[in-house]
Amino acid sequence: MAMEIFNRKTKFYFLSFIKHDFKASITVFFVALPLCLGISLASGVPVFSGLLAGIIGGLIVSILSGSQLSVSGPAAGLTAICAACILQFGNISFLFLATLVAGGLQVLLGLLKLGGFTRFIPSAVIKGMLAAIGIILMSKQIPILIGYDQANFWTKELFNIITLNHGIEHIENVFVHTSVGAIIITIFSFLVLIFWKKISGKKLSFIPTSFVIVFLASILAWVFYRFIPSLALSPTQYVHLPENLFSQIKLPNFNLLFQNFEIIKTVIIICFVATLETLLSIEAIDKLDPNHRSTPQNRELIAQGIGNMLGGLLGALPITAVIVRSSANKEAGAHTKLSSFFHGFWLLLVLLFLVSILSYVPFAVLAVILVQTGFNLAKPKMIFSVYKLGREQFIPFIVTVGAILLTDLLIGVCIGIAYAAYFILKNTYKAGFTLEKRMDGHNMHYYFRMAINVSFINKKKIKEELEKIPEYSIVEIDGSHSVYIDYDVLEILNEFKSKATQKHIELILKGIAEVELVSIH
Repeated sequence: MAMEIFNRKTKFYFLSFIKHDFKASITVFFVALPLCLGISLASGVPVFSGLLAGIIGGLIVSILSGSQLSVSGPAAGLTAICAACILQFGNISFLFLATLVAGGLQVLLGLLKLGGFTRFIPSAVIKGMLAAIGIILMSKQIPILIGYDQANFWTKELFNIITLNHGIEHIENVFVHTSVGAIIITIFSFLVLIFWKKISGKKLSFIPTSFVIVFLASILAWVFYRFIPSLALSPTQYVHLPENLFSQIKLPNFNLLFQNFEIIKTVIIICFVATLETLLSIEAIDKLDPNHRSTPQNRELIAQGIGNMLGGLLGALPITAVIVRSSANKEAGAHTKLSSFFHGFWLLLVLLFLVSILSYVPFAVLAVILVQTGFNLAKPKMIFSVYKLGREQFIPFIVTVGAILLTDLLIGVCIGIAYAAYFILKNTYKAGFTLEKRMDGHNMHYYFRMAINVSFINKKKIKEELEKIPEYSIVEIDGSHSVYIDYDVLEILNEFKSKATQKHIELILKGIAEVELVSIH
């Protein structure tokens, strides 16, 4: 019986691969390849690290995951974190170690079945975090878009220009090191990005725009090199991979974990953002799945954690499930996880046999793709839609964005959550009851209808309203519809009985339990 089920399942996967997943895997490969290269660039790591993350996401995570359509690999949302980690510690080994430990933490979260913790984070804060990451990602590409080829552009020029620190000196330096050829390639790439879908129509819609941009921009760079030397790019403006790729694999030094405890903060940030992006992505792709399959969250965390532990050991960027690749996978007609698996296999073939081709790819075109990715995270349309939801959503969103840009991601998200919690408490404070007033003969009738849940947060507001009630009034307090009324509130309502008698107030209580009043002295 078990063998029969196994054979049936094997046949299903084989037929699905032949009919659907083979073609989808190639489409996803064409989407993933430029993103792996670009995310490596934005993170400040060798291109090898991004490709390796894509390979692990395809070959390892897809097997362990319970999702049939999600695709994992390096994520744009972690680029700022990775770049900041390398700058802070001055050693790329710290990043790989932090990735490994963050992966272990993800596995632990999955084993403890805590995968649902992200559902407690307000939507406005999540959107604000992604928008801030998008803004950072786009801003980081400015030097590359204009062909700035100095190794220190991450640490000096861009942000010193913004802060006006030696501004004139740095602006002059930027102009000296820019490249007209790179600027032309940038403009050309943006034009292709804008007009490709309109030009290609439905006939070539299966070819991803990002791949087309990289292919055409690389040809243009080659034309400059062969026929227009004045516009030719310098070697530092191209993707570079060492001849011996296996020399890039370096086991992390675990002693670094105890040399600088600041790395723990990076571990927590990588774990938090990678987990959040993964769970949001699988939730989104599950909604797109025509077969309505549901991905187990905790199993997904374990799969991603194992992928990140392996990636940290071998020198790869952090891995998450990525909605861009996942949605491309679904649109390409994928039915099973074989599509994601084989996209990793195609990336592995490139890494083993086609490395020389990647050396023709200019950094400028990758920066264009990253600008598009960052823009998708911080779309004005999305920001406006949050604005239309009202102050309760928009203000925490803006606070989160501003806090992340002015501090760092972890502190910014915590500030956003705290501010969102303030809004929740503020509204909960107001929502403990409704009050209706009407004249009943010569007396004022006050009708308090208690909410479904009344907590101690509502105590102050209720007490203030009861103290305002004048003498000879009629007060009706209805708790018959409430599921829970906190003891603190019941205590106030019972205390009001004696005050009502003194003020000649007619008090009517419905569904309000009597409690023993405990004296504190």
